[in-house]
Amino acid sequence: MKTEFQTKFIQHLSNRKGKDEGFTLIELLVVIIIIGILAAIALPSFLNQAAKARQSEAKNAVGAVMRQQQAHRLENGAFATDFEELKIGLPTQTDNYEYTIEDGDDETRVNATPIEDQANVLLAYVGGVFVTETGQTAAGACQGEAPNETPAVDQGGDQGTECTTGERMK
Repeated sequence: MKTEFQTKFIQHLSNRKGKDEGFTLIELLVVIIIIGILAAIALPSFLNQAAKARQSEAKNAVGAVMRQQQAHRLENGAFATDFEELKIGLPTQTDNYEYTIEDGDDETRVNATPIEDQANVLLAYVGGVFVTETGQTAAGACQGEAPNETPAVDQGGDQGTECTTGERMK
C-alpha cells in the first residue's frame, strides 16, 4: 500500500507541476498598472526634452549670428543688415523657428521667433550686439519666460547688455 500511495503522490505532484506554470491574471494586472504609472511619469519629461532640443537650435543660431555680427563689424566697420551679407550659411526659416535681423546704427539684433504651430510650445530668443562708448562691441541674448512672449535685449547693465523683458539666455 505504501508504494501505491507513493506512486499516486508522485503522479499528483508531476501533474500539478504543469498547472502552476505561468502568471495569474492578478500578477499580470499589477505589472500592467506599474508600467502605466511609470509611463505617465516619464512621458511629460520626454516631451519637455523634445521641446528643449528644438529650442537649442534657436540658441545656437542666435549665438552664431551675434558672433558673426561682431566679426563682420571688425572687418567692415558696420553690422550686416541681412543673412546674405553676413555669409553665415543659416537659413532664415526652419521647421521650428524664423530668424530675422534688425539693424540700427550702433546696434543689431537677431530674433528667433517660433513658427505658428510651435508658438505655444517653444520660447522666443533675441540676441543683440551693441557698440559701447569705447568703440568695442558688447553682446547679449535673452529668452522669453513663457511661450508667446517676446523678450527684449538692450545696451546697459553690468555685462554690457540687459534683458528688459524675459531672462538672460541660459
